[in-house]
Formats: sequence, structure tokens, C-alpha cells
Amino acid sequence: MTVVLGLDPGTRHFGWGIVRRVGTRLSHVAHGVLDVERRGDLGERLVAIEAGLAEVVREHAPTEASIESLFFAKDAQAAAKLGHARGVALLVCARAGLASFEYAPARVKRTIAGAGRADKAQVAQMIRVVLGLGEIPRSDAADALAIAVTHLQGSRLAAAALKRPAAAR
Repeated sequence: MTVVLGLDPGTRHFGWGIVRRVGTRLSHVAHGVLDVERRGDLGERLVAIEAGLAEVVREHAPTEASIESLFFAKDAQAAAKLGHARGVALLVCARAGLASFEYAPARVKRTIAGAGRADKAQVAQMIRVVLGLGEIPRSDAADALAIAVTHLQGSRLAAAALKRPAAAR
């Protein structure tokens, strides 16, 4: 059994989702969004993200983590802030002893919706169907669940190969 924590970083809304695989069957465990929009400056929001993610890890005991890789937006300051949130997530996972795997947004969309340019609504709807959810999760949580599902559907080997040092390839 593998239990994956999917993470969709954000400094105001940080999505998380837990998906379990037993054999070839995927099942939803939990999901949510850490809303830290009104918690003060960036440092205070990062502390809130760390505390919230640490609680999720304690409560659900995932065996691995998957996180959206950093993409370069037009706004360098926004990308830097996103990097801070990703750093907090990677730190929480490392402290918990979880191996972390990164997936590009286009790869997640391709895996879940069949097209790398699928919009958020398409991804959320497909996640609802794939995991048999009664309703569509909030966008950030749906993205986090999609990242976990991508990891569990076999993309892990390619991601692990990218993480190995060049000399080992």
C-alpha cells in the first residue's frame, strides 16, 4: 500500500490531497486547502503553512509526497513567493522522512485530463470521476489530488530518473 501526499503550493491558498493505492486501485483519503491569506506578512503565512502541513502529515501518515514543480510565470516576484511555499513543503516532507517527487503542471494535466493545456475545471472534474468523489473539490485541493494521482499512475519512475545525479544516469 502506498499513501501519497499531493501538494499544490501557494502562499495564500495551499492545496493538499491524500490518495492511497492498494494494488492498482486508487482511493481518496482526504483533501483540503490551507487558507493563509489573512495571516499577515509572508513569513507569518509560511509559518502557518508549515504548521498546517505538519498536522496533515501527522494525521494521515503518507508514505511519499508529490509536489508541483516550479514554473516560471511572467511575475518574478510571484514565482519567488511560490518558491518559498514549495521550500516549506519540501522541508515538512524531509522532516517526516518522506521521499518527494516533482511533476510539471503540464504533465499532471496530461495524465489526468489527457491534454497538457487542460484548464483547472477539467482537471477538477476528472479528479472527481477518477476518485469517485461526490462533489468537485476546491481548485487547489483538486490540483493537489491530481499531483498525487499522477505520481501513483506510474510517472514516479521518470521523476526519480530526473532526480538522480547526472553521473548516475
